[in-house]
Amino acid sequence: MIVPDYLIDFNLSWFSRLKTDILIVGSGVAGFSSGLAASDYGKVLIITKGQVDENASSDAQGGIAAALRREDSWKLHLEDTLRCGEGLSERSAVELLVKEGVRRVKDLIEKGANFDRVRGEIDFSKEGAHSRNRVIHARGDATGKEIEKVLLRQVRRNPAIRIIKNCFLIDLLHRKGEVFGAILFDGVKKKVKTIIAKKVILATGGAGQLYQETTNPSVSTGDSLAIAYRAGATLSNLEFIQFHPTALYLAGTPRFLISESTRGEGAILVNKKRERFMQHYHRLAELASRDVVSRAILNEMRKTRGNCVYLDLTSLNEGFIKKRFPHIRRVCSDYGLEITRDLIPVRPVAHYLMGGIKTDLAGRTGIENLYAAGETADAGIHGANRLASNSLLECLVFGYRAGRNAGKSIRKKDIKIPQISFSGRWEEREHFDLSDLKRSLRVLMWRNVGIEREKNGLEEALQKIRFWQKYALRTLRTTVKGWEMQNMLIASFLIAESALKREESRGAHFRLDFPEKDEKKWRRDTLIKR
Repeated sequence: MIVPDYLIDFNLSWFSRLKTDILIVGSGVAGFSSGLAASDYGKVLIITKGQVDENASSDAQGGIAAALRREDSWKLHLEDTLRCGEGLSERSAVELLVKEGVRRVKDLIEKGANFDRVRGEIDFSKEGAHSRNRVIHARGDATGKEIEKVLLRQVRRNPAIRIIKNCFLIDLLHRKGEVFGAILFDGVKKKVKTIIAKKVILATGGAGQLYQETTNPSVSTGDSLAIAYRAGATLSNLEFIQFHPTALYLAGTPRFLISESTRGEGAILVNKKRERFMQHYHRLAELASRDVVSRAILNEMRKTRGNCVYLDLTSLNEGFIKKRFPHIRRVCSDYGLEITRDLIPVRPVAHYLMGGIKTDLAGRTGIENLYAAGETADAGIHGANRLASNSLLECLVFGYRAGRNAGKSIRKKDIKIPQISFSGRWEEREHFDLSDLKRSLRVLMWRNVGIEREKNGLEEALQKIRFWQKYALRTLRTTVKGWEMQNMLIASFLIAESALKREESRGAHFRLDFPEKDEKKWRRDTLIKR
């Protein structure tokens, strides 16, 4: 694979320098949690690729899992998470998540998070693979928005934190295994800037936009995976892409997520013939883990020659639906569906990155001064399959830990900045259709590195991506879309390469040519390092 050291051509001395103690890239729950924790120790700058609320955290519907009920315990939450991870979750990481998660959620409530209540008590719902009702939600199906609102309010009140919107991370400034800042493009002022920072925390979210069908927002292009890889960080378990079973499937609509909590509340899945089918695939039926439900839907679509299946909420009380799922109901109604009486056409789409930049429990990567948290990181929690509603919890817990530990380790003296210049040989092409390349990549990833994989398809994907890299990585330059496309080509290659390496089926990674789990050879992480 072609990987340029830096993706721009300029001399560092040309540009004005900003300084901060801690630079955080990303404005989701992980980024804000990191910033609030780090602000006790120094100045924090948070940059975000788009608008402050343009992230997957804001779109999270179902809720956040925490063992807050007397009938529940962190041990039960631990066992559910480990079981879902199919042998690849690290017990110490999961134990930290479920224990500390209770404190972080209680802290959110103290800060004003308004979770839904019934007769004055927090309402707990159940989602797939949970053994207890432990998922709390806000405004019915707008949990992410509520948590983001509370954290953003705290961030804006904090004098030690500054936010810059529409700011794209081009690359890290690093030398001899040590990060000391970043190169950024200010989308408002249309200028390249350098930021000198004592610590950098990557919290940019996932990589769903690498796929043709995804619930992820447009900013989720896997930038941090490529950027950390270029800097020499280790990436792990990138083959484990979670495909959410139920996204709205209508011509002309975005692949809007239909929360798993609908099934937790009693909704069922039916095929083209209006027949319920999940009971034939798993004893938990609609509440089986997401990989099981996604593959079952794929199989039903093949059997019935349909391009979707249907989610049926019509057996639920109409008043309950309106109160519990107001956002889903409103979006569906925009496209002519009344979910209290109509079936919702759904199919699986790319949703969540369970691997990522390898970190320890403090959020540290293998590169000095570089941290990662949230979906872009792999702290060993999710393993081969994420337990529903553990994602927001991970962002809260490990975002906080990354920020606190980065802050504690700030050196009081200024960083010695080496003399660095950037150069590269670039090809100027008069005709280049970037949108066509992006579309081709996303179709290739969906077809060859999707819900089901096999050797020939993965090798074809790697061959094509490598060919595109030969001319695209040295053609695309000086625009955000160009730098973003470079990152997408690198991240896609790494995901496909990881999927080819793992010759077994486990969790969200399903190989048609290796359909069984191989505990002897593959109960281990897939690691990639430049």
